[in-house]
Amino acid sequence: MEYTVQRLAKLAGVSARTLRYYDEIGILKPARVNSSGYRIYGQDEVNRLQQILFYRELGVNLTDIKQIITNPAFDEFRALQEHREQLLDKRKQIDLLIANVEKTIAQKEGRMSMSDQEKFEGFKKKAIEENERKYGKEIREKYGEETVNQSNEKFMNMSKEAHDAATRLGEELMETLRDAMKAGDPAGELAQKAADMHKQWLMYYWPSYSKEAHAGVAQMYVDDERFTAYYDKEQPGTAKFLRDAIHVYTGKKSE
Repeated sequence: MEYTVQRLAKLAGVSARTLRYYDEIGILKPARVNSSGYRIYGQDEVNRLQQILFYRELGVNLTDIKQIITNPAFDEFRALQEHREQLLDKRKQIDLLIANVEKTIAQKEGRMSMSDQEKFEGFKKKAIEENERKYGKEIREKYGEETVNQSNEKFMNMSKEAHDAATRLGEELMETLRDAMKAGDPAGELAQKAADMHKQWLMYYWPSYSKEAHAGVAQMYVDDERFTAYYDKEQPGTAKFLRDAIHVYTGKKSE
């Protein structure tokens, strides 16, 4: 079956403007353009649009989606299996939050008691599962199953006070790092203060500390573009500067 822009837009629940934009950026071209100048979409394009909308639902940006689905090695069936797993994870996260809300309502109504720890269980589990989805494979290969599991357990048992303290420390770390970059010396006093703060921040989440692991995670900030993008979002070069400062702090030479 074939569809015009308007018919496909109605079928998929998107706007015709969205389909035209997808055509412009090369992520979803029509099968053909008829003699009247109308874009015509066939079954292949319907399937591709479904894939695009799955990825969008999972929070993937259009640039990354285009790279994925235009790759000659793209496997539609495997992608659908991955979508299913990720959507099931997302449903699990939502179920956890719903359960948390229901318990909170029951507490407010006097039907049950709820500890402060329980109030944040759903959010913590959601954070862990999102982190596993984004970085789990790399982190487990680098540090091992036991270390990662211990770290997740420590995070789940973290008190609200400790969580707030870790958040404040993370913010102070970034401020110190910005000032240190102005000085421009990874071995300087401010940079080394930032490296020490980074160690303190890690210890809210890590089960134990070693200089080798600290230096390793700093290197990962540079090697993995996802971490680099996070640290460099306000000032390019931040990830590399932090890596260099931590390598000085731990006595490891930067690569």
